Amino acid sequence: MTYVSAGERRPVLAVERETAPAGRFSTGAGRPRTRRRLGPGPAIPFGLQIGPALLVVIWTLGSAFGLIDPRILPAPWTVIATFGTLIADGRLQSNFLTSSVRAILGLSTGIVIGTALAVIAGLSRVGEALIDGPIQIKRAVPTLALIPLLILWLGIGETMKVTIITLAVIVPIYIHTHNALRSIDNRYVELAETVRMSSRDFLREVVLPGALPGFLLGLRFAVTLCWVSLVVVEQINATSGLGYMIELARTYGQTEIILVGLVVYAILGLASDGLVRLIERKLLSWRRTLAS
Repeated sequence: MTYVSAGERRPVLAVERETAPAGRFSTGAGRPRTRRRLGPGPAIPFGLQIGPALLVVIWTLGSAFGLIDPRILPAPWTVIATFGTLIADGRLQSNFLTSSVRAILGLSTGIVIGTALAVIAGLSRVGEALIDGPIQIKRAVPTLALIPLLILWLGIGETMKVTIITLAVIVPIYIHTHNALRSIDNRYVELAETVRMSSRDFLREVVLPGALPGFLLGLRFAVTLCWVSLVVVEQINATSGLGYMIELARTYGQTEIILVGLVVYAILGLASDGLVRLIERKLLSWRRTLAS
């Protein structure tokens, strides 16, 4: 058994052996025992951009050495030239603006509705009985499967497109926010009752901080589903938007324009996800996690 010193006959615990300063404990060979670091380690600068950049490098090298058929996948410089042509024509800006308006309307409406439903169901058993079942049914039914029905109800105009995006956004916002609310430690609720906290203060001081991590996680899923839904609805009887531009290019076999649209969607997806992550780091800076 190992002891701290000759004068103090106290056995050394395994945790102390791991966290002790270098040189205090040594292996049988007389060498200091190094502490093994667990977890992912420190953050890598521009780590999120390394994967996409690697894909671009592989694409570029494959096109340069003739390993990729340009009829199947045009070279990056061809896509860049097409990108410039679309900007010069004004087509890209016009379609991008239309898509952005649809995405913002659907996303904001879905966030408001999903959060409100999660708070009602999370703080009330009656609300949960009325709301949670229909949300779970919607969760089991893919949003895109509702397109034929919504076309019959709402037509093929903007209302249908925004409604599809809204329905896609509501589910992840509700699921994760509701789960976060139900995961709040009951001791905080008992403390709020003990100090006679008002309902407004209870929402502001207990409910909102407790639900924020789940809400932000749901927001990341919601943003992704927003762009996925937008791509689909803009290819259904649309006359403008990035999805319409892609569908029109498919009709005329313009692969490079299709790739321009897909690249724009990818950039929007990465940028929006990065923005949510930044907001998460700022608002949840008090948490110490593996992502910190």
